[in-house]
Amino acid sequence: MKEKMVLKALTTSLILATSARLSLHAQEAQPYQGTVGRTLAESKEWWPEPVKAPVGAPNVVWILIDDVGFGAANTFGGLISTPTFDSLAANGLRYTNFHTCAICAPTRSALLTGRNSASVHESGFSHTVMSAGFPGWDGRVPPTAGTIAEILRDNGYNTFAVGKYGVTPDEEATDAGPFDHWPTGKGFDHFFGFLGSQTDQYKPDLVEDQAHVRPDGRHLSDQITDKAIFYIDRQKKVAPDKPFFLYYAPGATHAPHQVDRYWSDQYKGKFDEGWDVYREKVFENQKRLGLIPADAKLPDRNPDIKAWDQLTPDEKKLYARFMEIYAGYLTYTDFEIGRLVNHLREIHQLDNTLIYVMIGDNGASKEGTLNGTIDQGFVRTKPAPEQESIDYNLNKIGEIGTPHATNGNYPLGWAQAANTPFKFWKQDANSEGGTHNPLIVYWPKGIKDKGGIRTQYSHVIDVLPTTLDLVGLKAPDEIRDVKQQPIEGTSFAYSIDDANAPNRHTVQYYYIFGSRSIYDHGWKAELAYPNSFITGNAASSKPFDENAWELYNLNDDYTETNDLAKHNPEKLAELKAEFEEQAKSHHLYPYITWDDVLNGRIHRTPGSKSFAEAVQDVTKSNSDQ
Repeated sequence: MKEKMVLKALTTSLILATSARLSLHAQEAQPYQGTVGRTLAESKEWWPEPVKAPVGAPNVVWILIDDVGFGAANTFGGLISTPTFDSLAANGLRYTNFHTCAICAPTRSALLTGRNSASVHESGFSHTVMSAGFPGWDGRVPPTAGTIAEILRDNGYNTFAVGKYGVTPDEEATDAGPFDHWPTGKGFDHFFGFLGSQTDQYKPDLVEDQAHVRPDGRHLSDQITDKAIFYIDRQKKVAPDKPFFLYYAPGATHAPHQVDRYWSDQYKGKFDEGWDVYREKVFENQKRLGLIPADAKLPDRNPDIKAWDQLTPDEKKLYARFMEIYAGYLTYTDFEIGRLVNHLREIHQLDNTLIYVMIGDNGASKEGTLNGTIDQGFVRTKPAPEQESIDYNLNKIGEIGTPHATNGNYPLGWAQAANTPFKFWKQDANSEGGTHNPLIVYWPKGIKDKGGIRTQYSHVIDVLPTTLDLVGLKAPDEIRDVKQQPIEGTSFAYSIDDANAPNRHTVQYYYIFGSRSIYDHGWKAELAYPNSFITGNAASSKPFDENAWELYNLNDDYTETNDLAKHNPEKLAELKAEFEEQAKSHHLYPYITWDDVLNGRIHRTPGSKSFAEAVQDVTKSNSDQ
């Protein structure tokens, strides 16, 4: 007992000493203002004032959900219950023209730094198998691209992160470090979650601060919510007036779709009408709610997705169950976020808390293949014949959503349905289905137009400068004596009080392993990169054609149904040239594709794992340790 008390005292002393050092570090550049004489009588002490946040600065909470399409949540016309999102939106703002990078690591690096993913070395991933030795591709966010946590910490905030981080290199993700690219090395005082892209929700590859820890058997979302509340309460107990920043990023609703039956059973029979009816209902809801233009058209079903009424009874039974699980998973995620929001209300912090809810770091996932997955491998280079896959899943239908569903994910038909009104999916940087996500902004003290809708074009890189604007801070020229790259995002704070304000973010490029697009004042040129090694759909097996660019005017064609490439070749040529300029200026070259990844053409070093072996690092659980 005595040894434990001594250890606790030493630990507390170390924490306090470290905290004091960090709080004063930002002041070290100040010239000394005291007097140093030969004797104490001839000298005058001086202490720098501890850095403080601006008077009245709000707490800030960024909530980033994983793998959710535009048309999933009820808040944006979907058929899945999300009462917490509904309440936040009804008392805040819904942004209907917000965009992500089409896949998780690029989105997260862009969000945290306010700079394009290639500009911060994250064109691909921080995973060994999906990074390359080039400035835009090595997966190591540089110190010249300081994060929101570093900026706010050095301006008087405490900073916490829970859930999925996703931008720590595999080679550094052990308890031996180095820890520069861990959350605690990027400005977070404390972190509790997992460093990779995917993990088991009951046996997560769990980390606290700078060490792996053993999960307690509860669902990960339950654990991270408790930890977020603990961090906030501990801070408010000793510094009630000090604001905090919380980055809340659950593994949900990324695969594996695992959730207690209490949640999924609420949806029994709710999706028996199938994905075609779902799309039609959601599309009409979105029009009725004013979330999409009244003249928008619902795109045709994506290639290779069968009409629901052409499926066998067994297929309908199987696929409906996959969607019941997913819906329960999203509703449960909403519940956990509700626990956090309600706690902030109970401790009288909610009124002055600025909350962003990004419903998806990309569109709905295509990784469930045509028939859905339960415990099959993350990547199948030689997919099983369709009937064999269906039979396998039918035999295990009772395991969908359970801890046994170690890679549970719904089939492609539901992914397109969840992306209503758009076509295609996550990974497709060419399509709005990959990049167009819902955003809610909530701040009782700062938003007057409660329940309002904002249609200004925005991108994930805009969240950081918007936050700084609303908090009353400027992006620093240096962080810890390191000169900073310019912030590339555009604040959309101007839109909060003016629903009709013209767009300020007018040009944006997108690129994910071959697929690409460029947006300019409503015009959009895009090029798909067909690949089938994850989806298994035959329509994606056709050869890549670098001349197969498409052209859309999103000002008149919100859902990309009218390709103008042949009618306006001059505009297409202009946008293609602009894409190349963006690629060069943001260090996107060389263009690395999914085929380069699959065939192991990148990150080849002595002793490198095969592709099949390396991909396991993307999806490991605590049992893999």
